[in-house]
Amino acid sequence: MTADEFHQEHVRTRDELDAQRYRAALRASGNYLDLNIIGKKYCRKMKFGNPSCRALQAAVTVRALSKAARRLCVPVEERRNEMRFMRNRLMIAAMTAAMGLGIANAKADEKLVLYTSQPSEQMDEVLKLFNKLHPEIEVEMFRSGTTEVLNKLQAEVAAGDPQPDVLLIADSVAMTELKTQGLLQPYEQADVSQLPEGQYDPEKTFFGTKLITTGIIYNTASGVPEPVSWKDLLKPEAKNQVIMPSPLYSGAAVIHVGTMALQPEFGWDYFDALAKNGAIAVKGNGAVRDAVARGEKAYGVIIEYMAYGQKDKGSPVEFAFPSEGVTVINQPVAILKTAKNPAAAKAFVDFQLSPEAAEQSVGQKYFPILKGVQPPTGYPDAASLKIMEAPSDRLIETAEETKRRFSELYGQ
Repeated sequence: MTADEFHQEHVRTRDELDAQRYRAALRASGNYLDLNIIGKKYCRKMKFGNPSCRALQAAVTVRALSKAARRLCVPVEERRNEMRFMRNRLMIAAMTAAMGLGIANAKADEKLVLYTSQPSEQMDEVLKLFNKLHPEIEVEMFRSGTTEVLNKLQAEVAAGDPQPDVLLIADSVAMTELKTQGLLQPYEQADVSQLPEGQYDPEKTFFGTKLITTGIIYNTASGVPEPVSWKDLLKPEAKNQVIMPSPLYSGAAVIHVGTMALQPEFGWDYFDALAKNGAIAVKGNGAVRDAVARGEKAYGVIIEYMAYGQKDKGSPVEFAFPSEGVTVINQPVAILKTAKNPAAAKAFVDFQLSPEAAEQSVGQKYFPILKGVQPPTGYPDAASLKIMEAPSDRLIETAEETKRRFSELYGQ
């Protein structure tokens, strides 16, 4: 690399770091003056060289300014890589409800906008089955970690232009907060007859679709002892060998860290000790799985289906349910009050609560939530699991503190 090329690369790197900082500030702001100042600082750095910057410069109303600023929050490269748009044009069967399949009718050629945190490769399978049952619904999907999905939604709400019809995200605590904000639409006709009590909102604004536990993955080829307790991760054998997902990205991690922090047996002292023992945090559960599977780390805090799925691929990994218990989320689905395609949204909720979707989730290594559906081979009975619990209102109250304190400990 020549000196000139090195200088140009340095400038590009510096500008992108500045851009990331400005975009983070934009995401956090719902204030007209802040949006104006932060957005135009960013655009000056970019020399007003893209359409969103020109729109921001020309904006004279709060709505126009917010819309332009929201577009600036995610650069073109990230939109290409992280905003996966799926358009599967298929036909919906007009006689579905009449045939007694319990699936809501949607108009032919109706669109559905879905925001989700479920892994993309799984969502490919989910939408394939959904489209088989519901032809000619055009599906547009945005997929990212729960925290980023919610940040995107809240930015759209602040701008007065929320896009999704349906949310399918990690946990009911986040859904409860959205319900409190008045963003969710009740679906009174949803069939909850096979859902256990407590796995859906009594007012039918959101519904659990599967059970997901957080425990410990470990590499059996590393020679480390099998973990039986969360406290095993504090032992000398685990020093510099533990990796976990960050609550700044993962919804499951928000619940896991928040729940453990509220347990008298653990609290923040546990996470402080974990950090002192050399534990590190990464963006999401997938990065944890990969690091342990490759042998880069011996132990990982992870959601169970990723560990079991990796084991099925031949990796030398096992999953442990610690003796103190595991934390659980139920990946609820909900319809936005602002849904532009309510019939298609109801069809998707009905699908998520159907036996077909439950059986598919078992094939994807999830604990099923519907009564009478058996768990994946090798899984324990869900009823036998010891669950660590915390009041949802306390988890909501402490969510920001959880992220802040975790960030302070792990440098996120």
